[in-house]
Amino acid sequence: VLMLKSLGINDLINFDFMDPPPAETLLRALEQLYALGALNDRGELTKLGRRMAEFPLDPMLSKMLLASETYACSEECVSICAMLSVGNTVFYRPKDKAVHADNAHKNFFRGQNGDHLALLHVFSSWAEAAFSTQWCYENFVQVRSMKRARDVREQLLGLLERVEMELVSDDSPEPIKKAITAGFFYHTARLQRNGTYKTVKNPQTVHIHPGSGLAEELPKCVVYHELVFTTKEFMRQVVEIKPEWLVEIAPHYYKKKDIEAVVNMKMPKVLGRSKADE
Repeated sequence: VLMLKSLGINDLINFDFMDPPPAETLLRALEQLYALGALNDRGELTKLGRRMAEFPLDPMLSKMLLASETYACSEECVSICAMLSVGNTVFYRPKDKAVHADNAHKNFFRGQNGDHLALLHVFSSWAEAAFSTQWCYENFVQVRSMKRARDVREQLLGLLERVEMELVSDDSPEPIKKAITAGFFYHTARLQRNGTYKTVKNPQTVHIHPGSGLAEELPKCVVYHELVFTTKEFMRQVVEIKPEWLVEIAPHYYKKKDIEAVVNMKMPKVLGRSKADE
């Protein structure tokens, strides 16, 4: 939808698609682009929307990348975007070495407050090891996925120059998490008393994916990359955020009353960091 808008096609509802998407899907996409600031009240592309259209990425990833300029952490966010683009194929777990693989993977998640930061840790560690294939074998990381992520990252760096965006680095977690929230505030979920999560807007029950580093932590409020349905609706690639950031970063989308419910909520009686925080 963003690409069509950038080509000057404004009336998407009546556009002659070869294989037209359902009208509801189209309207949801337009609503999301409006919330991200890519479209104005008349449904036309904004200056931000034009910059977002330069990146061959999901609009939320493009917005996250452009927001990283504000939070001075563009170098880290480019790496995170590249890692997210290779999907769920970063780690592998051979049956005969499952315990070793689990321990190696846990080291990346330790103290990271989120899967995005763990993926950044994986890429940074690989870069420090001079992009070594041996390092990938030792840490049970897919070397092909890492090479693909490196290629994507190189392409994105070239596109940053096109939108005249400076590459700056800040590896402290808060600015990186705020940049992620700026792109993915649409994908926010809060913890319920029964230990499940509910999306803040358009409420539906969701769960943290078992492969996530936060699966046992149960933070109060999270932003997720995508929903995957298997036996349940799982959030994949999750990062912990502070609820008040939503009003700060997306005041047009979240009001204080949306956030007060998260802040004042009592925690579930299950193991996890939220229980300890109480």
